[in-house]
Amino acid sequence: MDRRHFLTAALAGGAAASLLSAESAAQAQPVQTSARIVIIGAGAGGTALANRLVERLDGAQITLIDPRQNHLYQPGLTLVATGLKPANYVVSDTAQWLPDGVTWLSERVAAVDPETKIVSTENGTTLGYDWLVVAPGLTLDHDAIDGFTLDMVGENGIGALYAGPDYAARTWQAAARFTEDGGTGVFTRPATEMKCAGAPLKHTFLIDDIARRAGNAGKMNMVYTAPQSSLFGVPIVAEKVRMLFQDRGVETLMNRTLTSIDAGAKRATFATQSGTEEVDYDYIHVIPPQRAPDFVRQSGLSWANKWTDQGWVECDMATLRHLRYPDIFALGDVAGVPKGKTAASVKWQVPVVEDHIVAAIEGRDGTETYNGYTSCPMITRIGRAMLVEFDYNNNLVPSFPGMIAPLEELWISWLMKEVALKATYNAMLRGKA
Repeated sequence: MDRRHFLTAALAGGAAASLLSAESAAQAQPVQTSARIVIIGAGAGGTALANRLVERLDGAQITLIDPRQNHLYQPGLTLVATGLKPANYVVSDTAQWLPDGVTWLSERVAAVDPETKIVSTENGTTLGYDWLVVAPGLTLDHDAIDGFTLDMVGENGIGALYAGPDYAARTWQAAARFTEDGGTGVFTRPATEMKCAGAPLKHTFLIDDIARRAGNAGKMNMVYTAPQSSLFGVPIVAEKVRMLFQDRGVETLMNRTLTSIDAGAKRATFATQSGTEEVDYDYIHVIPPQRAPDFVRQSGLSWANKWTDQGWVECDMATLRHLRYPDIFALGDVAGVPKGKTAASVKWQVPVVEDHIVAAIEGRDGTETYNGYTSCPMITRIGRAMLVEFDYNNNLVPSFPGMIAPLEELWISWLMKEVALKATYNAMLRGKA
């Protein structure tokens, strides 16, 4: 199924999403195998892959390792953090998405030995594998922000929506007071790679719009800060965001990395190219540095010559196959590729990993490749969004050329994000999209 069908289903909502299996129903007969396949992580990537492999393989021993009882629909956290959805909108039971024929080990991975092909858990369980898929997501390094702890979220003007649904809801408590009382709002992003790089921009746009709708625009001083020199990784999108910020009076402070918070004084300290800078705030949204889980780095699966402070899994950017251990694949946030830390990216990565595992079991070479496709429904106000789609080369790759202009604020793009995308995401988890 191509992007157009995928997004058409999103536009049509849940009914269409339930029909997405039609094109995949004509799969070849399942491949007979006794292969041991271990998938680390029951997030979007691991769950979707497990469902697809169960359909493709007959007799495989598929084990999914993840201690989390709840599955999080992470694209919805932005909506929770602006009061548009309740916290439970993004929460479901992990078990409900897992197919028959997959063993779920509800434990936390402690180590991978790629030489002996063994995964160990913190509970002392060990599993051998023939094929390993590393899809544990990433770690939010809140400790990297001096003076900040998660129990501060929701109080004293502090927000942090990435930390989960409860924290996203508490973020809205702090943000709502700010949109009513006014003052200076500071919106941050980290220097590391991050999941959904558009999220800090969306939060900025939405808080500004909510304040305007309340008639409080004159009370607001909106400040967007970033360690980078550009507002977005795709130049043409960065320029569009710059123009929108300029039109709405959002100040930008670039080349600044948040290093500490004095919650009592409501003061943030940023590292700059020449030293440090302090900024007083009434509301601050904190997005911490993001890194691979410790076991990835400690197991020697990370790149040795790039992202050394972050530890993403070393892999081929087209096939997602580990460059030193060909029986290992990376998937989702943890994959060390230039783009791809979004749910939309996972949608296009999963079939690639599936294809190469099945092909290898059959003794042939896989053919599917991932081109870095990423989709970001960039919310710019309530009821309007830009459907930004791009690839590794920062080329815009719209699924609806001539129909949905990627750099225009449209209601239909908002509809996809706010109403229809979750149904399509759920179909992806089932392996049907």
